Amino acid sequence: MSTQTLTVNLPEHLYRQVARRAARVQSSLEDELIAVVAAALSTTVGVPTETLDAMAQLAYLHDDELWASARMTTAPAENERMQSLLFKRQSDGLTQAEQVEAERLLQHSDHIMLVRAQAMVLLRQRGHDVTALIQPIWPV
Repeated sequence: MSTQTLTVNLPEHLYRQVARRAARVQSSLEDELIAVVAAALSTTVGVPTETLDAMAQLAYLHDDELWASARMTTAPAENERMQSLLFKRQSDGLTQAEQVEAERLLQHSDHIMLVRAQAMVLLRQRGHDVTALIQPIWPV
């Protein structure tokens, strides 16, 4: 495998985090930074660019805007249509057009879920309590 040399200026707090991780696993700082980058990139495989861009832009929002992003939901009509398509797929199967629609609705739902999750992470990092935003899917 060929390698490329890159000089990166890390903020002090990130440098300390990587250095602590490297010490904990008895690895070099370089190897640990490579592992961190590889792990970060592997989690985005298959995520649409539009969603990755939206998630990246969250870091530049004010807290009130992050709270709004963390509270986003799918429109009730979209939820109902998705449920209808899921039931139809189980009972009768879907037409090609319905499969395309179901995929679009699923991608939109995933987009909202990932943006909400990233907004919550950022709010938490900024010292906010986000537990009220985390609700069980089914009543306990």
